[in-house]
Amino acid sequence: MFIVVSSFTIIFTCCGLNFAWGVYQALYENLSKQPGTPFTGATPAEIDLIGTISCSLMTIGAPFSVAWAKAFSPRLVSFVGGFVFALSLVLASFGQSLWHFELAQGVLNGVGTCLCYMVAVTIAPTWFTQHRGLAMGIILAGTGVGGLVWAPALTACVEHLGFRNTLRLTGAVSFTLISLASSAMAWEPVSRTQIEIENSARSSRVHGMLKVPLVDWRVARSRRFIAQAFGAVFQAAAYYTPVFFYASYAQTLGYSTTASANFIALSNACNAIGKVIIGYLADRVGRLNALFLTTLLSAISTVAFWLPSTISGVTTESKDLFITFTVLYGIFASAYVSLFPASLVELFGAQNFASVNGVLYMVRGMATMIGTPVGGVLIRSSSSSSPGAFKNMSLLVSVLLFAATMSVLWVRLEALVGPHGATGSKWHR
Repeated sequence: MFIVVSSFTIIFTCCGLNFAWGVYQALYENLSKQPGTPFTGATPAEIDLIGTISCSLMTIGAPFSVAWAKAFSPRLVSFVGGFVFALSLVLASFGQSLWHFELAQGVLNGVGTCLCYMVAVTIAPTWFTQHRGLAMGIILAGTGVGGLVWAPALTACVEHLGFRNTLRLTGAVSFTLISLASSAMAWEPVSRTQIEIENSARSSRVHGMLKVPLVDWRVARSRRFIAQAFGAVFQAAAYYTPVFFYASYAQTLGYSTTASANFIALSNACNAIGKVIIGYLADRVGRLNALFLTTLLSAISTVAFWLPSTISGVTTESKDLFITFTVLYGIFASAYVSLFPASLVELFGAQNFASVNGVLYMVRGMATMIGTPVGGVLIRSSSSSSPGAFKNMSLLVSVLLFAATMSVLWVRLEALVGPHGATGSKWHR
């Protein structure tokens, strides 16, 4: 329970703030149209790069974060991450140019998030067996609950305090919450014993810092690893794009700044509910089965609701379609994030989990660095400020999610094949 509560708190704080990035995206876009601001003349893609860098580095540095948690302690690594995360927000509050924000609120924030986030999602799954899906659903619901809380809170603080003081305030609050939660971060006893054996064979802890947990070659060249990697790439390239642009798109439909921020909150509320409920059901119907179904449904929701909304113009119908998309995407697309680490233990075994988890999260981070900026460029390529400016972006997200669905189906089929090529008879995995 301590692991669940502490991991939830860490993810609520650092990932929740990242999931509320849409508030800053919309704010900075508005400032870009005004003279004398750090963002004057910046395009949506250039501003989006701040949030993209942060979310990408959150997982790109995963192998190093895992290695340092082994060499030192997960408690220390998470605490340092909380300090760096808070420092990034405070430094960003003094930014005078766009590149200041890209370095502070982007690079430094992503490094801090990575140190906290990867400790939580690597340690937590090893503590559970039968209820692993539910546990990870609760923990990773912190992104949704965090976004639900932080989005309206940030909007209110920006209106009353200004965005600079808001960054400073959230820096102080986040440091306090992450510091308290980090004190409970610890390896599961069997994993701790194995790690202690590994550390005793090293000449120094510095050696452990530099040696990242590479995936065993026999695992890396297996079809199931390749399939899971493809799924991770396609899903990550698509996943954050709608999340980052919820507020901006809502404003093209005629919603006010406050109302558009509510779409971020709505999405994150569905995010939290979906992760817990689907995590609970996944323990019964099979985590890989749930992974495939949720990825498929997220793809369908995009092409069936968001894409038509961009074509319908500023109408009641387009607003209804976008609300439906926000709810469904929040429920199903976010479930991939909680089911992903839970499925890795089943696919590759507990002994390979830490290394596979680190490498595949790194791959997801790299994909995010590509997918979301491309989406921003697609908006830039349109001279219209109407919903139609987002049509190409919605098409991109749809294609990527259907590709991810096919990859997850491949993973599901590979899981039926035993280590020696024997085909199992059960789908419940």
